[in-house]
Amino acid sequence: MMKKLTPYIGEYKKWVILSPIFMILEVLCEIVMPRLMASIVDVGIANGDMAHIIKMGLAMLALAALGMFFGIWGAKAGTAAGQGFGANLRNAMFQKIQDFSFADIDRFSSASLITRTTNDVNVMQMTLTMAVRMVVRAPTMLIAALFMAVSINAQLAMVLFVTIPILLLAVGIIMKVCNALFEALQQKIDSLNNAVQENLIAVRVVKAFVRSGYEKTKFKKANEDLCEAGVTVAMRIVAIMPVMTLCLNGATLAVLYLGGSQVMAGDMLYGDLSSFINYIGQILMSVMMVGMSLLQVSRSVACARRLVEVLDTEPDIQDKAGSGDLPAPRGQVEFRDVSFKYQASGTGDDVLEHISFTVRPGQFAAIVGGTGTGKSSLVNLIPRFYDVTGGQVLVDGMDVRDYPIEELRSRIGMVLQNNVLFSGTIRENLLWGRPDATEEEMIQAARDAQAYDFVMGLPDGFDTVLDQGGTNVSGGQKQRLCIARAMLRKPAILILDDSTSAVDSATEAAIRESFAKNLKDTTVIIIAQRISSVRYADKILVLDDGVIAGEGTHEELMADNGIYQEIYNSQQEGVGE
Repeated sequence: MMKKLTPYIGEYKKWVILSPIFMILEVLCEIVMPRLMASIVDVGIANGDMAHIIKMGLAMLALAALGMFFGIWGAKAGTAAGQGFGANLRNAMFQKIQDFSFADIDRFSSASLITRTTNDVNVMQMTLTMAVRMVVRAPTMLIAALFMAVSINAQLAMVLFVTIPILLLAVGIIMKVCNALFEALQQKIDSLNNAVQENLIAVRVVKAFVRSGYEKTKFKKANEDLCEAGVTVAMRIVAIMPVMTLCLNGATLAVLYLGGSQVMAGDMLYGDLSSFINYIGQILMSVMMVGMSLLQVSRSVACARRLVEVLDTEPDIQDKAGSGDLPAPRGQVEFRDVSFKYQASGTGDDVLEHISFTVRPGQFAAIVGGTGTGKSSLVNLIPRFYDVTGGQVLVDGMDVRDYPIEELRSRIGMVLQNNVLFSGTIRENLLWGRPDATEEEMIQAARDAQAYDFVMGLPDGFDTVLDQGGTNVSGGQKQRLCIARAMLRKPAILILDDSTSAVDSATEAAIRESFAKNLKDTTVIIIAQRISSVRYADKILVLDDGVIAGEGTHEELMADNGIYQEIYNSQQEGVGE
């Protein structure tokens, strides 16, 4: 699992190599210090040799400075390696998510993808930083200090050979217990992110329905679940500390007792005993660091599994190899016996069943029907946001699955049901879909979408900065800006998914006239709730429960389609009263 992520270290490999080297050099500086101290005690102090004391003291000072130098550079190299690895991994995650279809995103959920791209990557980043520093430093210190302890007194070192296995056993047990808990912890973070994301996106709805209390309760539960999972993990981890402290103190007492006896018997020098105790501290602290590092690695394995799951996912929608020659953009759309269901829903029910129709180039087609009849699902199949589960969708006579995705979507301008504007200026938002458009083209698109007048009424005009999501403009203004952005692309096919619901009938009529005037060669497909929005369409499709229940002009449908008549009559009620 972890091996699959190592390629993302990339150009930071040199830091991954340098950091352990610096750490090893720092350890070597530290490991010599107790022996120099022992020499000061056993030689300098015992013999009253001040010159020896000063000499050894200067040597210790020099080693401390050198160790500090290596430690700083080791930390710098480790940080550079971790940060670089994290940056590459985040970039790879983002690149992969950009290739995901709507179905892929539905399967993972946007909240989970955010958690994986941020929190999980941060854990991996910290793990690598720790690995090239602590995971190298601690075993090196353990081995070197153990060697020095054995070289001082092999008999006394037997205490360590009893203590160390006990510590390692405790660490192993804790790791085994915590593995599943770390996975659950990351899932709780997903749930918390989902609660926050949903609330912030729908904050206006929450306030409109006075549901802040409910949302607070929902967030509180997710927060408490995460807290409980974190405490559960922490309680397992802290259980290791008393064991380590007990082993450290027990080993120190044993060495003091046995070593003290040898010192009093004249079999061991006091300085050697002092340095031996120092090495015990280094050894057992190294074991503790190894244990804590392994616990971090255990958590990172859970995160790595989640990251690899995303990185290994083959996008549900991909370019077909060898697409061959592409037809010239004309704007013809054809559905041939199309059926569709959302695979992630697990219901197995078709949202659309046996849909067949053709919209010729330059036609103005409309789709009407009740809520949940599959209107948005139908138009989402044209740019391949989802793939059909039966039949074919053709653009300009070619199956959309045979197009390169970028080429297919470059022929289509789409204004989604949920209008999205990005933080930045109005100009940047309009040029977002076509950066090479001229100033005149941008202004014309704004005029066509009936957005020019209100934009010029703003203090900074097209350079007015929009808040994230366009929250500082009204719903109707946001819709008109989104329509202008789509029209600026001059697509062969323009799809508007209920995108004029927030504008008045006169403005909508003016937008429709601009289609006929400035986009006369563009095929326009509109989903609308108002009959007044679609009555002038060349073709109207009536959807009912996922099937086409009627097709024709307004007059034809008014003559013989009961569902269309019902929609029309329901909208006439109260008119003129």
